[in-house]
Amino acid sequence: MSLIEDLNWRHAVKAYDPSKKVSQEDLYTILEAARLAPTSSGLQPFRIVVVENQELKEKMVQGALNPEVMRDSSHVLVFAAWDSYSNEKIDKVYDHHTDVRDLPQGRFNSYTDMLKKIYGAQTPAEHFAHTARQTYISLGFAMAQAAELKIDSTPAEGFSNDVVDEILNLKELGLKSVSLLYLGYRDAEKDWLSTMKKVRVPMEEFIIKK
Repeated sequence: MSLIEDLNWRHAVKAYDPSKKVSQEDLYTILEAARLAPTSSGLQPFRIVVVENQELKEKMVQGALNPEVMRDSSHVLVFAAWDSYSNEKIDKVYDHHTDVRDLPQGRFNSYTDMLKKIYGAQTPAEHFAHTARQTYISLGFAMAQAAELKIDSTPAEGFSNDVVDEILNLKELGLKSVSLLYLGYRDAEKDWLSTMKKVRVPMEEFIIKK
């Protein structure tokens, strides 16, 4: 199938079959697609926390808009962004770049100095607003890859960030949760959306040509 066909197939599943689990191989493929997503300056200022432990999911449903969806999914991917930028974080990323590319460390100093100056003039809140936006690119890649594998997914912002951050100890990692992605296989009888037509704004309205 083409990517367009895969995207027409997928929808935000409203009920999962808790007895069906995503294989570790397929999970890895989805995570790899998310890891390969582009980010601003290649900094990848976020991490993905994979939750498959049922006890943790049961704790995380506090404050969730669709608790049963979270509870019955195979895995919950938590997209968590850096709470702020720092010179040390930027240097670590670019030292990795030079190591992988067999270049001398400091090869990109003029660029990283510029980044440090830009982010140094911003507040932690401005940093998080930027890092959080980067997660959505990765989230889209993950959903597209899941669709290609015929694995159902549901993106979610309807949850208590404070609850998730505390349960997963994200503050200690310098991270804050941004969004969730539930993965699994739909329960066709309970998923009321699965029999409905996909609805999007018509192309002629969606695209504005100048």
